Amino acid sequence: MVRWREGTVTAVKRRWAGAVELEVALTRRDPSDPPSVRAVAYPALVGDPQAGDRVLLNTNALAMGLGTGGYALVVALPDRLPPDPPRAPGHVVKARYTPLQAIVLAADEEDSPHRAALAGATELDGLPVVTADLHSALPAILAGVRADTPTARVAYVMTDGGALPAWFSRTLDALRGDLCGVVTVGQAFGGDLEATNIHSGLLAARHALRADVAIVSQGPGNLGTGTAWGFSGTAVGEAVNAVATLGGRPVGSLRVSDADPRERHRGVSHHSLTAYHRVALAPADLVVPAGLAPDLAAAVTAALAPLTPPHRVVTVPADGLDAALRALPVKLSTMGRGLDADHAYFVTCAAAGRHAAALAEQRS
Repeated sequence: MVRWREGTVTAVKRRWAGAVELEVALTRRDPSDPPSVRAVAYPALVGDPQAGDRVLLNTNALAMGLGTGGYALVVALPDRLPPDPPRAPGHVVKARYTPLQAIVLAADEEDSPHRAALAGATELDGLPVVTADLHSALPAILAGVRADTPTARVAYVMTDGGALPAWFSRTLDALRGDLCGVVTVGQAFGGDLEATNIHSGLLAARHALRADVAIVSQGPGNLGTGTAWGFSGTAVGEAVNAVATLGGRPVGSLRVSDADPRERHRGVSHHSLTAYHRVALAPADLVVPAGLAPDLAAAVTAALAPLTPPHRVVTVPADGLDAALRALPVKLSTMGRGLDADHAYFVTCAAAGRHAAALAEQRS
């Protein structure tokens, strides 16, 4: 299950919040092993690697050629173990019963500074929450919120369908000043706040981070098997249910594309259709931008017709969204396609953000 390798750090390269990229010379165990690999270490888990350190690696993602991964992962620095962490509050364990399980302080634990705000919190009070399938939607949705309401407080709630450490996301690092906080829920960890599940994570976004708008998606690394139900994005429908249960306003960001080479993801992706039609039990606003190419617009309309009711299809003006997307401090990319290569996808995400911002304005 794990492709183990060891090697020696030859160079410390890029750093971003919570992670460091390395070049590692491999001790080759197989003729197919390359002489060196790119690797990522999370210093909070394994210590801070330096040139010359021997490292133990998990090379599964690299060997499989995973597009999001592309890295070996540092499991340990066996000759230079980090010091024990200082005694700290918190008893919530994430990545439970794996070798690198982490102990964190949940936002609603007794020792948390947010305990008072969250102890009796049971409602979102109408908070607009945008639900999305892919992590790549996050900056585009944020651009849509910022297009009309640049001062809105936007929180990101990261579910555990993709990467578990929030530190893996360079997108989050680039957006750090544009979000009022990141809440990692379920088995995900490394956010500004930790939560046990999507419900407590949403409440933390509303009552601890005081968000005007929340965005929910998995971390980087969507999982899919090419079957009707075998994909991690089913959690989108579960997020809609959680938002509605807590008295929030679900806003569905649709995965729309006329550039994806796979038929099941053209028009409205079957991931969105399954999550909103088969998993979501509560109604959501499903947002479509005005001005899509005629053939794509017709395909989207036809695909969404069986979802209404219970859902509501909301058409949102797209004026200014392209400029807002291009002004982002992060390079947009989904499945290897940038803004110009898959424009409809990113504009659709941004339109969902614009709609959520309008709902937030009405709420205030």
